[in-house]
Amino acid sequence: MRKIASHYALINGALERGIVVEVDDHGTITNITRHDTIDNLASVEFYPGILIPGMVNAHSHLELAYLRGAIAEGTGFAGFAREIGRVRGNYTNEERLHAASVADSEMWHEGVEAVVDIANDALVMPIKERSKIEYHTLFEAFGLMTKSADTQYAMASQYANAGVTPHSTYSLQNGIFRDIAAKGTEPLSVHFLESEDETALYNNSGSLWNWYERMGWSCDFLHFGSPTKRIIDSVPSHRSTLLIHGCKATNEDVVLLNNHFKRPVTWVLCPESNRFISGIKPPVKMLSDMGATIAIGTDSLASTRHISMVKNIQLLEDIPLTDTLTYATLNGAKALGIADRKGSIEVGKQPGLAVISGVDLQNMRLTNESVSTRII
Repeated sequence: MRKIASHYALINGALERGIVVEVDDHGTITNITRHDTIDNLASVEFYPGILIPGMVNAHSHLELAYLRGAIAEGTGFAGFAREIGRVRGNYTNEERLHAASVADSEMWHEGVEAVVDIANDALVMPIKERSKIEYHTLFEAFGLMTKSADTQYAMASQYANAGVTPHSTYSLQNGIFRDIAAKGTEPLSVHFLESEDETALYNNSGSLWNWYERMGWSCDFLHFGSPTKRIIDSVPSHRSTLLIHGCKATNEDVVLLNNHFKRPVTWVLCPESNRFISGIKPPVKMLSDMGATIAIGTDSLASTRHISMVKNIQLLEDIPLTDTLTYATLNGAKALGIADRKGSIEVGKQPGLAVISGVDLQNMRLTNESVSTRII
């Protein structure tokens, strides 16, 4: 039995002082107590900073870890997509596996407990199966020439916690997008409103439109008029859905989607990736003000130099730390349907525990020195 305490602990969506968390040998929280003074209690492990449950990385591409440093910053949305295609064949399977193993270890030691991981093949699946992290793998279908998701369904059928998802509202034709949206029980994870080019495509303009024109590719879904209206028309209202990035989402998009879905969609923000590719920021304040459900992802090491959840939290400005920590923990667990086991410090759960140090506790904000370290 271990007794663990810190300056503050994230409890029920608030940062509270004087919290001692008791954990058994299996990582199950057995008791939570409150004390006036915790730094001198006998048999209590005291860590300076903020005690949080294990985090949930709600959007990752572990298989792209080998592309760390391979793509320049600031290429823009369409430029980044072209660069991925240009460089991804330049590495051996051994290099890809090694990079994925290193990235998995980095996430674990930072305190990541579960990951929504997007995959195009099964190469790194053995790493995920051996990992201490709970991975939920979604094999994505993409490509305007793609006619079937049979390959993705065949891969998903071989693994636990695996499903199939459309890549985005701009990279699949209408029939296959609708077919995937109608099948399965794992959440959908759709790259959504990441840039102005995605919306412009539906108006026959922008860099995506120009690229498709040059390649001779046509789209049979532009009659929807917008990515949001395509989601509403194509995804059943009961389907658990994660919308990734959302940098160009508007109030109207949030209202329309809320009116369609029976349970709120989860907006997964990856601010470091957005900064890296195009320098834009997700509208976190607008989403927060409208009561949207927000989670946090790191995206891939192709579009960032690190996969730190804490560094992504730091970029969500003007939002209280209690809220952003909830985005990184409980909201991600809810999106995955694992909140009964993960995502919060509660008796009976096995959420994992981490401590964020280097925090400005007086103003309750993260600093450039803030890091998260796994305790359990």
